[in-house]
Amino acid sequence: MNIKSTLKFITLFYTLINSFPLAKAVEIFSVDTKKSSQITNNLSKKCFHRNIILSEEKLFNKYKDNCTRDSTREITKTAKKDSPFILANLSNSKKELEIKSEIQSEENNILNAKGNVLVLYKGNSLKADSLIYDKTNKIITANGNVSLNIGDQIFQMVSLKYDFNNERGYLLNVKGLLKTDNLIDDLFSNFENSDIKKNEILKEINKDKVKHTSSNIDNWIFFTDKLEVDGNKWKSVKAIFTNDLLELKQVKIEVNSLEAVAEKGELRFKSSVNFLILDEKINIPFWVGDRTLTKEIRYENSWNVGFDNIDRDGLYIGRKLNSINISNDFTLDIEPQILLQRSLQGHTKSFVNKGDAINGDKVKRNATLKDYFALNSRIKGKFNKWNLEIDQQNNSLDPEKFSDSIRLKTNLNKDITFLNSKWNKSFYGIYRDRVWNGSLGETEIYGGYGSKLEKQNSWVVNGISNNEVLSLGLANLKGEALNSKNMVKTTKGNFFYSLDRKIPVNVVEPSNLFVDRSYNYIPEPITKGLNLNTKLELLYSFYGSGNNQQYLGIGAGPEYVFGDFKKKSFDYTKISILPFYKLKSGDSLFKFDQISDKFTLGIAYDQQLFGPLIIKNSATLKVSRAKDYAEFINSKISLNWKKRSYEFGIFYQPHNETGGFSFSLFGFK
Repeated sequence: MNIKSTLKFITLFYTLINSFPLAKAVEIFSVDTKKSSQITNNLSKKCFHRNIILSEEKLFNKYKDNCTRDSTREITKTAKKDSPFILANLSNSKKELEIKSEIQSEENNILNAKGNVLVLYKGNSLKADSLIYDKTNKIITANGNVSLNIGDQIFQMVSLKYDFNNERGYLLNVKGLLKTDNLIDDLFSNFENSDIKKNEILKEINKDKVKHTSSNIDNWIFFTDKLEVDGNKWKSVKAIFTNDLLELKQVKIEVNSLEAVAEKGELRFKSSVNFLILDEKINIPFWVGDRTLTKEIRYENSWNVGFDNIDRDGLYIGRKLNSINISNDFTLDIEPQILLQRSLQGHTKSFVNKGDAINGDKVKRNATLKDYFALNSRIKGKFNKWNLEIDQQNNSLDPEKFSDSIRLKTNLNKDITFLNSKWNKSFYGIYRDRVWNGSLGETEIYGGYGSKLEKQNSWVVNGISNNEVLSLGLANLKGEALNSKNMVKTTKGNFFYSLDRKIPVNVVEPSNLFVDRSYNYIPEPITKGLNLNTKLELLYSFYGSGNNQQYLGIGAGPEYVFGDFKKKSFDYTKISILPFYKLKSGDSLFKFDQISDKFTLGIAYDQQLFGPLIIKNSATLKVSRAKDYAEFINSKISLNWKKRSYEFGIFYQPHNETGGFSFSLFGFK
């Protein structure tokens, strides 16, 4: 299960709290200069009578100007007549704290503000029913309908208390809405340049309707009974997070014993065992561990359960460990795995005999303790605007099987401008890369390096969706020969172009893209009706030996969708069929990229069964005049539990004997 976005948010929340004016309020409230004290005293003692109840804010600026006059009698007279809100600070500078309220009084150096209290500081705002500030002990307390806005971030709570001298305090019954797409910018931006008028003082956290954000999850709601702050450390016994902005019930993340420490521009946090709660019925435990977070978020933490009969002899389980910072720009992720089925059966069929060629036939061999474990690792980073990624897989920790157990991919890429378009330029290296080539089955690229220039483009015109891919490549590769077990090594160049289109024939578009509580099973309304899918492909490859191969592929077929997926059973069906034909000539030197299967039939079928239970099937069928007229060369079947806020499924791919679990969270705004 991949809950990267979920756990990323947990850490950002505590970063946000630590940067709220409470952390900066020492500057705001502890202005003990003679001049500042005099301003406040003049405001409460000279300009106004105590406990004057005021009703309108439109004369606020006029009244503030009156306070600079010397005539107390004239000011008092104006106050009684106009009744504006009271200011606790007269400065117009955004570096100063402003407190507005209907009633203000001060006694024994304690400021009391009541009635629609509004605190402004550097573009941030705090609103409460009442506020008390003890100037002597530097303690602030806000009570009743307390709300806090920092940029686009929204917080509501019952009360707040903070002691600036001891740097301790707490927040009670906190509820918030975080927008993670601009959270970091809100935290670290120059608030002096922000305009408080752009942000509403009170915003609604609960939503009546929401819109699906397909790319990622940008909005989260969280709850906690109490947040304690002690210096730069924040603690919570239990905090709840959810991406379900409507009912807050479908998905919850329960984080226990959370502790966050902010220092030197980064956040360190830890927690005990936490739970993913589905529909308030199923609790799935997971462990976060100790984490360090900077402005650039890199986070993965999950258990991985899968099935791989080729490399791992069946069922296995793995867990991604804490990321290791190699340097400021590079991280290392490690996932140890336990090969359960191999260890239980005591043997393996994933390796050739000792001393045989690497592409020899795999045989049954006794497994040792070192064979019961596997290891995946990934190095990611940047230098000089290039992205580097190195992926390594080892399906045994036995050093004697190292060359047969390791698979390696390296990729160095960046976006460039070429022919007035955006392209991705990459350099890569591979060792034992698995390739599935239709009816020819699985083979491997046993070694190679190369470069690729690729452009992808998507657009919609008159309701027609278009997806285009254009790539140019040049490589030096080693692989199994097309018609024998011999190894072949040569250069290869290729040109590839594809264009996929979805053309509406008779469709019913939803009246709007929002969903409400009646949408229990899907994150967005369904577009129903008949579409025509078309596919065009062009390929030309040439090899150092003088060989070349090319094909033109064309295909077209219907896709039909009906149902709203809102009723209890059989309220959603999706069927698509895509015949695809290749006109080809020439042959490759390699088995892994030989153009095969001239005529194929792509089939996909999704069907709601009952409630959120849906079955999904997809397959590619080879069609020929041979004895086996039809043969499945690619297939996948999955059974999913689909809800508005999440989807959980189990899948299996018969063609390459792999399977596993999938889990997705959906985002809304």
